[in-house]
Amino acid sequence: MIGMAAASRWRPGIAVAAIAFFVAALVAVGLAASSSVAAEPDAAPSHHAPGYLPSISDLMIATIQPRHERLWRAGKDGNWDFAAYELGNLKGAFNRLGQAHPTQGDIPFADMIASVTDQPFTELNSAIRSKDSAAFGKAYADLTDACNSCHQALNHSVVEIRVPDRTSTSDMNTDSTSAK
Repeated sequence: MIGMAAASRWRPGIAVAAIAFFVAALVAVGLAASSSVAAEPDAAPSHHAPGYLPSISDLMIATIQPRHERLWRAGKDGNWDFAAYELGNLKGAFNRLGQAHPTQGDIPFADMIASVTDQPFTELNSAIRSKDSAAFGKAYADLTDACNSCHQALNHSVVEIRVPDRTSTSDMNTDSTSAK
């Protein structure tokens, strides 16, 4: 019994010592790495490989589509603050898309994006500010139609976006039997 009590008193001390040793080792490694970098200030700059640039499709799927979906859900739920937030995010994502890919074919892509989204964005902003569900629904449908018109103009009509419904987890229409 006495042996167990003594052992349980030693365990916390051993754990603290092990943690302290581990932290000290990490600090030492970090200091050694930073001093070796600082010791070579005149080293020739390395040639950087070109950075990864996501494709238009990657950016649409990763940034535009989720924001389009969340904007709709926020408007349908009457969460106007979140709808305003997501509208701002969607505008920003489209702007970054146009900056990342200034042209698509021979078309100035940022201009094309602006030409199809400016009016629906203005209408959505107005509907959100006035907390008007009917105006929001119309403006959202107009934005969705604008997205599809852009897809068609770029010969990507197979990519059809729709106004989501409550049963859907996506705004992408993958039903090949739907009327286009």
